[in-house]
Amino acid sequence: MPLRTIRNPHDAVHHPVFAQVWAKVSPVLDERAGMGEHRKELLAGLSGRVIEIGAGNGLNFAHYPGTVSEVVAIEPERRLRRMAVEAAVRAGVPVDVVPGAAEALPVKSEAFDAAVVSLVLCSVRDVRRSLGELRRVLKPGGELRFFEHGVAPGRVLADVQRGLDRTVWPLLFGGCHTARDPLAALSGAGFELGAYRRLLMPRTRVPMPSATCVLGVARRPAEPTGH
Repeated sequence: MPLRTIRNPHDAVHHPVFAQVWAKVSPVLDERAGMGEHRKELLAGLSGRVIEIGAGNGLNFAHYPGTVSEVVAIEPERRLRRMAVEAAVRAGVPVDVVPGAAEALPVKSEAFDAAVVSLVLCSVRDVRRSLGELRRVLKPGGELRFFEHGVAPGRVLADVQRGLDRTVWPLLFGGCHTARDPLAALSGAGFELGAYRRLLMPRTRVPMPSATCVLGVARRPAEPTGH
């Protein structure tokens, strides 16, 4: 399997405390809160070359189907990237873990059949630019699979989310914002929304500002047919 990791003293993202916490919490959420099943649903049916943005500690890798020929996994945070490299070794498909920022992907244009974002649009610095990069690297008609949390439908909770985003939440949770609207962002970046569904995650006893999620598929529009 092609596998490499690059050490870069000028990583685009550096959240070592959050990385340590996420490494401990995320496997528990997969096992007890149903996130593992959502990862399987997110990736089912993919094939060809896939780029995953914000791969974190690589929990998606085990769920890629055998029809995927290669995954290029971009992760900007150094500690999480090291964990992703370890997860890539155990994956059933070839996974290449590389550093990079979503706003400037270190790959060629129109090089991928599909792209994956999983709980990452909440924390990128520039959502529109990041989605523009995903459009660039996808082939015309290519799929973008997404599993993201965002703004709640109710006004009260949405106001709470916006207040948290202006104060402590991004500082405590690795740059995460709870009140972004992933569906609006995808449409605004020129993607065609396909099937999606809303869900509450994780299934915990205490309501979380990041519990409102959406899982689905969008597409880069195919090039217009010439006459």
